[in-house]
Amino acid sequence: MGLLQNGQWVDKWYDTEKSKGTFVREDAAFRHWIKAPTQQEPEPEFKAQSGRYHLYVSLACPWAHRTLIFRELKSLQAHIGVTVVEPHMLSNGWEFSGPKQSEQALHIEGSEIDRLNGKDYLYEIYQLAEPDYSGRVTVPVLWDKERRTIVSNESAEIIRMFNSAFNDLTDNRLDFYPDPLREEIDEINHWVYHKINNGVYKAGFATTQAAYEQAFDELFDALDTLEKRLSRQRYLVGDQITEADWRLFTTLVRFDTVYVGHFKTNRNRIADMPAIQAYLKELYQYPGVAKTVNLEHINQHYYFSHGQINPTRVVPKGPELDLDSPHGRDELKR
Repeated sequence: MGLLQNGQWVDKWYDTEKSKGTFVREDAAFRHWIKAPTQQEPEPEFKAQSGRYHLYVSLACPWAHRTLIFRELKSLQAHIGVTVVEPHMLSNGWEFSGPKQSEQALHIEGSEIDRLNGKDYLYEIYQLAEPDYSGRVTVPVLWDKERRTIVSNESAEIIRMFNSAFNDLTDNRLDFYPDPLREEIDEINHWVYHKINNGVYKAGFATTQAAYEQAFDELFDALDTLEKRLSRQRYLVGDQITEADWRLFTTLVRFDTVYVGHFKTNRNRIADMPAIQAYLKELYQYPGVAKTVNLEHINQHYYFSHGQINPTRVVPKGPELDLDSPHGRDELKR
């Protein structure tokens, strides 16, 4: 995981010395917004249009995974294209398929060449958008083919654009961020992000025992709280699935596969928490969602890419997950 410094690629891992061994995630740098045209603003700078925008994603990354789920749920497949990077992220950061992959990296089925811009590495997409960019090079990237720039690399904002900006094009009116629930959704999102979504990374990327143990304890305190909540109610907020559930799902579906072992978050598995496990299965079985989950890319990315955690780069064959059996959540009062 490298970064660009004044437009030049540098292969440099996160600096945890300044933060006493604690992993600190950078904020996203590109924060434009796609809007549907209105009478007040008939020609917004980033107008919702079919075929204008393109997603660069990793199937391994939980943040990028959110955007793929919303692309499915909001019927955007025909309107927004996708390019999938290779899961092995080494000295060049995220790489596209092709002859310039790192020597150690392997081509994993489902990864693609960059047919849109003809680049070898994701950092070159950032250089196209901002030649002197400084910062981490992350997925997802929402690319504007018309202006040839990055609209956003903030997954939380991309899914909100997908939730509503293209409704007039798709006539898909599903709303995962409804007005009456927004305050509660924002509150639970904040808690889930800091304690669980990013909490697994704070444990896994910690470089001191104290930082690891603090992150570990905070993570499992949060999961215990979540288990109690989901024992009483079917979804995180209200009586319907909202964006809060999908933001949590992408962490939960990776937990037993990679976080328990690779990130040492091993007090117990999600499979050992009955309410969360059933909730995970219900979300996985929601129409269109299972096809966005690629466990091979997930395993390959984490275990092969993080040499400082797994220097042998040996990738586990397991575990087997039970995500297709009946979830039983229909009986729970909403």
